[in-house]
Amino acid sequence: MILPILIPHRNEKKMNTHSLKTGTPQQTAPRPGTFTRYQSIRQAGLRLVEGLSDADTTVQSMPDASPVKWHLAHTTWFFEAVVLQPHLQGFENFDDAFHYLFNSYYEALGPRHLRPRRGMLTRPSLERVQEYRAHVDEAMGRLLAENSTSDEIVDLIELGLNHEQQHQELLLTDLLHLFAQNPLNPEYRPPIPLPLPNAPSLEKTWTRFDGAIYQVGHGGDGFAFDCEGPFHDTLLLPFELANRPVSISEWISFIDDGGYENPLLWLSDGWACVQNERWTAPLYWEKRDKQWWGMTLRGIQPVNVDAPVSHISYFEADAYARWAGCRLATEFEWETAATELDVTGQFADNGLYRPLPSTGEDHCLTQMFGDVWEWTSSPYIAYPGFEPLPGVASEYNGKFMSGQFVLKGGSCVTPQGHVRASYRNFFYPHQRWQFSGLRLARNV
Repeated sequence: MILPILIPHRNEKKMNTHSLKTGTPQQTAPRPGTFTRYQSIRQAGLRLVEGLSDADTTVQSMPDASPVKWHLAHTTWFFEAVVLQPHLQGFENFDDAFHYLFNSYYEALGPRHLRPRRGMLTRPSLERVQEYRAHVDEAMGRLLAENSTSDEIVDLIELGLNHEQQHQELLLTDLLHLFAQNPLNPEYRPPIPLPLPNAPSLEKTWTRFDGAIYQVGHGGDGFAFDCEGPFHDTLLLPFELANRPVSISEWISFIDDGGYENPLLWLSDGWACVQNERWTAPLYWEKRDKQWWGMTLRGIQPVNVDAPVSHISYFEADAYARWAGCRLATEFEWETAATELDVTGQFADNGLYRPLPSTGEDHCLTQMFGDVWEWTSSPYIAYPGFEPLPGVASEYNGKFMSGQFVLKGGSCVTPQGHVRASYRNFFYPHQRWQFSGLRLARNV
């Protein structure tokens, strides 16, 4: 997923959006709790690197991934370049070279180090990056102590915090991919026994939704990226949604039935990936003595057959749905089903870092949030009436609405409180190093 720097979309705060466009921000006192929230999220990022060596945080396993150290520095660069430099009088950069090293792809903010070569940055060291974070955090404290902090600035800070949470999730997924390349199968965290509740039978667990015109997109209070709006109507025909994601045991049945060998199940580009990449199972799986094992952030472990399958591409999800005689939900079907649910589930904050089996009732939708991101059949495109915002934000959303598909719901490495029903994650259909799974849908 390309992580955009975007101006927050706030339907209920039109004055804030207007002030960002006109450059005449409304002056207010700092919002209560802003610095506390800032400290909490920034400290969560540092806790993720506890126990890692400088080498662990430097290596880049593939062009789609970034080193741990780079994630820590890039999110800090955001606050320095976008918040502090323009808004804190007398602020001094920590190191001018960092603006080049840790800008990701923001053309309007100048040249940058090429993404595929981020793993070449043996320097600055992890210790130096942590000093950089401390320098910026201290300055952010001074900025938020000012009585003239504007809505514009606080909105930018909230944007930066959500941006940081995206990178915390990417840090974990990228680290898993890195450790999976090591024949020693290193453990990010010690292996611990995990609860193993039984998953309910999928054949008995469907929820029906009537056809109607539904309202979708972000239309309430709180932060949202601008790609989540505008709030608008959409027509849905009657459909049913499975009450839990597809499990590993069900995926093994797909494998055993020749799912990766039957071209009739696959989209053309998907079948090309199967052939070219020699896919025979989800990413990180291998067979040992006729049993499937998978690489996890707690080392190599036997797969938990009742847990949701993860690390699959859109192509694999689509092929499985076709094999099962079903389909993937659209993003609006998924969002309609999730809108009235509490955003609760298994997220990164509990420290397990693995999808767990459903513990829900047969008649209830379960695991809509957390455990695994769920592929939808919807391309990542603009909603009706979407307009990119001016300035830096104009580059960093609309231009990525091509060739990618929407995922919903968050995963076991998503920070708690970072997702909502309208949240739109997006990846290319061949990518599968994220904690991505699927939930079946069918027509009525």
